[in-house]
Amino acid sequence: MPIRNVVITGAGIVSPLGISVGDTLDAVAAGKSGISRLEGTEGWPQYLQYAGLIDELPDLGEIDRKLMSQMKFLNRGAMLGFHSAREAMESSGVNLDDIPMERRALYVGSGDFTNIDHHFMFEAVKDATGGKWEDVDTAKLNSSSLGKVNPFFLLESITNNIFSFLSAYYGLMGPNTSMGMQSPCGSNAVELAARSIEQGRADIAMAVGSGNWATEVALYELRGLGMASECRDGAASFRPFDAARDGFIPAEGGATLLLESEERAAARGAKILGRITGFGNSIEHTGGQSFAMAERVHERCVREALAEAGLDAGELGMLIACGKATREGDRSELQSIASVLGGADVPVCGLKPYTGHMGAASDVAELIIGMRAIANKTVPATLNFNSVDTGFEGLNISSSTQSTEGGSFLAVSYGVGGESSAVVVEVA
Repeated sequence: MPIRNVVITGAGIVSPLGISVGDTLDAVAAGKSGISRLEGTEGWPQYLQYAGLIDELPDLGEIDRKLMSQMKFLNRGAMLGFHSAREAMESSGVNLDDIPMERRALYVGSGDFTNIDHHFMFEAVKDATGGKWEDVDTAKLNSSSLGKVNPFFLLESITNNIFSFLSAYYGLMGPNTSMGMQSPCGSNAVELAARSIEQGRADIAMAVGSGNWATEVALYELRGLGMASECRDGAASFRPFDAARDGFIPAEGGATLLLESEERAAARGAKILGRITGFGNSIEHTGGQSFAMAERVHERCVREALAEAGLDAGELGMLIACGKATREGDRSELQSIASVLGGADVPVCGLKPYTGHMGAASDVAELIIGMRAIANKTVPATLNFNSVDTGFEGLNISSSTQSTEGGSFLAVSYGVGGESSAVVVEVA
């Protein structure tokens, strides 16, 4: 089977930095962060007071009445993914009338915590306890729930709602799947979409990453796992690779890429944003606790992606690290990067302090940010970075914007349990 080159012709982002790709990229170029203090959290623990939230969403415009009835099942994270998908499709200039529905692929990564909180049950539980919380009158809980609990709460928690809605909205009936987990399912969605084009199974493919990690219960649980920052320094507490790091600050967002073959894109005169040249995936088990971090969490997947792209590590224009700012995670990641680079002076940056950790959306958004950076021959600053851990002083991490001449970059993501994924993109 002939292998086709895969290019990116459309991109969309809805993030705490803005509700479009342009807004987000301009904010990154200006060194701004979308993480802020949340209203109404005075007196709460400091770690619950900061997140990356989106103030307003783009206008929906006109949507078919039948689809509008389905839209009520979309939770917050799904809505963010939908808006980013619309921008990606519109910016690509693709005419769907020219493409049979069975040749339109869709892959979604949607690790989402929107509905793990207590709000949908709060009023009913309050009625059943009289506000004292020690005992629950189950009969009152049942009767109150009938009138005060949204009957669609369970449907809203299903992670593939955005997948089914986008399938119907754009008639994406070709190769497809929906993944619901933590990082790096956004990168996995990009790879699956790219493979469908590469292998000739689709003419266009949409890859979506979306999620909302910024609910109170999620923040509480992430802190309990030792992953969320205590936010002692507010938004500036998110400091990847810094010696004083103590975890990440969660956020919400959506990001989408529209892919097609290079031949098809050239034939219709599309603007090509980037060319995907390599992928890598691995999982590193420690043999012990589920949340323990391997010594080199993503070295194998990075080497695999570089090999497929036909690049030496030193040829990269930059390496976008996952940069979760956890103590063990960053050390494992730095060990992976140092081993792969072998002393090569490749700029390394962490982008999540700009938006907060948006889960699967960060995987896709960082590819979009990376394409603009390489096109402008710049490497974004790693916000809040001051000094790296002892032993990694040779890595080129900077709190300031750097210049670069390389035409390709690599972005890597890893998650709890040691799974990781890397993507190499070339920018003409």
